[in-house]
Amino acid sequence: MIRTPLRPLARILQARARGENPDAIERENIRIRHEEMRDRARMRAEGRLLVLGVFFFCAFALIGGRMGVLANSEPAEPRASVAGADILAQRADIVDRKGRILATNFETHSLYAQPHQLIEPERAADRLVDIFPDLDRDRLIKDFTGSRKFLWVKKKISPEQKQAVHDIGEPGLLFGPREMRLYPNGRLAAHVLGGAGFGREGVHAAEVIGVAGVEKYFDDRLRDPAKGHEPLALSLDLSVQAAVERVLWGGMKLMNAKGAASVLMDVETGEIIAIASFPDFDPNDRPQPPTEGNPSDSPLFNRAVQGVYELGSTFKIFAAAQAMDIGLINPATMIDTKGPLTWGKHKIRDFRNYGAELSATKVIVKSSNIGTARIAQMIGEKRQKEFLQALGFFDATPLEIVEAAKAKPLLPPNWSELSTMTISYGHGLSISPLHLATGYATIANGGHRVVPTLVKQRHSTLGPAVMSEQTAAAAVSMLREVVTDGTASLGEVPGYAVGGKTGTADKPKERGGGYYDDKVIATFASIFPAHDPKYVLVVTLDEPVETSGSEPRRTAGWTAVPVAAEIIRRVAPLMGMRPDVEPGQLTGITLTSN
Repeated sequence: MIRTPLRPLARILQARARGENPDAIERENIRIRHEEMRDRARMRAEGRLLVLGVFFFCAFALIGGRMGVLANSEPAEPRASVAGADILAQRADIVDRKGRILATNFETHSLYAQPHQLIEPERAADRLVDIFPDLDRDRLIKDFTGSRKFLWVKKKISPEQKQAVHDIGEPGLLFGPREMRLYPNGRLAAHVLGGAGFGREGVHAAEVIGVAGVEKYFDDRLRDPAKGHEPLALSLDLSVQAAVERVLWGGMKLMNAKGAASVLMDVETGEIIAIASFPDFDPNDRPQPPTEGNPSDSPLFNRAVQGVYELGSTFKIFAAAQAMDIGLINPATMIDTKGPLTWGKHKIRDFRNYGAELSATKVIVKSSNIGTARIAQMIGEKRQKEFLQALGFFDATPLEIVEAAKAKPLLPPNWSELSTMTISYGHGLSISPLHLATGYATIANGGHRVVPTLVKQRHSTLGPAVMSEQTAAAAVSMLREVVTDGTASLGEVPGYAVGGKTGTADKPKERGGGYYDDKVIATFASIFPAHDPKYVLVVTLDEPVETSGSEPRRTAGWTAVPVAAEIIRRVAPLMGMRPDVEPGQLTGITLTSN
C-alpha cells in the first residue's frame, strides 16, 4: 500500500515561495485521509450487516419450513428412550379379521447387576434365587464376586418381581425398560403367530424381532415406524379358531391320535378362517427347536402346513373331476371295477368287492381304488401331471408364514403309468393338508384356483380356471353323495349339507421303506353347504385308533369324519351361517283362508 505523505516537499516549497502557511497543506491532507478511513469503515460495517441479515433470513426460513413440515405430519411418539439410542422397540399389533388382539406389546422391565456396586453379594444371590427359582445360586455368587462390571440377571420380569427385587435394597441391582411381545390368548393360533424374541439389546431398550410364523414373515412391516399405528389384520376369526382348536384337541384325544391338523378356508378369497396343529405351544414361552429325533414330533412343527403326507382317497375326486372336464366320462359312466387290477408285479385292490362295474359317481361314493385307477389310465400321465400342477400340488403354498416355503410336496422320481394310477387314489404323492384344502376350494368355487392367505382380503381373489363350472358342480354333487350314502355318513350335520371325501392312507415307515400295518393318516376333506359352497374344512389325524367297538377302527370314516362334523356344527353358527332346516309337518291343524 502506498501512503500519501502529509507534508509533500514540492507543495511545501511552492507554498513558501508564494508566502503561504505550509501547515495548512498538512491539515488538509489529514482531513482527506480521515474521510477515506471513515468511508472504508462504513463500507465494511455495511457488508457485515448485509451478511448477518442474509444469515438470519436463511435461519428463520429454515426454522419456518421445518415448523410447517411438522405441523402437517402425523403425531408420533419419540422412539429413543435416551439420547443417542438407536434401538427401535416399537412393534405393530396383530389382530384377527374383526380387530381382536392376537399379539401386542407389553411394557415391562429387565434386571441387570453391576457387581462392583453390590454391598452384600451373597445375600443378594440368595434373595434373587428366592424370587427366581430357575437361577443358579452358585453361579450368581461367582459372577457377583468376580471381576465382571455388568451382568444380565433377567431379560423380562413382572411388576411383582420388580418390586420384590427392589425390596432387597441392593444398589447394584438395577432395572431397564423393556417392551416385550405379548400373546394374550396363549396357545391360540400359536403356529400362525410363531413368536418373537429380542434382537439387539441395550440397557435402556431392546429390539423385538419375529422368530417364526407371521411375526417373522411380516417382520419389516411390523417394525416399520411409519406403520406402527396400523395393526396387521389377519384372516383368522378368533372365535372360530378357538372352537376349531377345542374340538380338534378333544377329537385327537378321543381317537388316540399322535397328532392332528385342520384347515378352514373361504373358497372364494382363499382366506384361512382357522388353522390348527397339535401338539402346539405357547408363543409367550416358545420352546427351543429340537436338535435330535423326528422334527414332526416337536410342538413347533406345523402339521397343517409343514407336514406332507399321502392323503389317500381324498385325491379320488380330482381324478373324477379331470376326467369329466376333458369329456372322458360323466357321472353316470360305468367304470370297470373287477379286481384285482394288475400292473406288472403290482396289484391294486379295493377295501371290499364292489362288483364288476360301478358308475363314476359310485366309484367316488364307494371309494373304489380300482375304479379310480381305471379313470386315471384314461387320463394318462401327461394330462394328470398338468392338472395336479394347475391345482398347485407341485409347489410349496405361498402362505404368509416362513415355514410354508420349505413345505414342498414329495413327487415320485419316475412318474410312470403305475404312479398315475396310485396317485389317483392318494398314494405316491405327498402334500400338506393346506394343499388339499386349496384343491377342494377350487372345486367348491366353480373351478377357479385360489391362493391361500392369512391376510384379511377386501374382495375375492379367484385365479385362473382349472375346470369348468359344470364339472365343478358335478364333483360337488359327488362329494355330497359321499356323505349321504357313502363312506362319510358320520359327517352329516343337519342344516348344513356337508359334502366331502374320506382318505385313509397307510403311514410310511421312517426307515427301510414300506408301510406300517397298523398306522394310518386319516383325512376328511369337506365342503359346506354343498348347494352353495362357502367353506372348505380339512381334518387330518396322525395314527388315530377308534376303540369304542369290539375291534380297533382306524379308517377316516370312523375317526376324522366325526371330528370334522363336530367342528362344522360348532363353527357354522359363529360364521353367521343359518341352518337350512325344512319345517316339519304340522299335525292336527287345519289351515283355512280368511
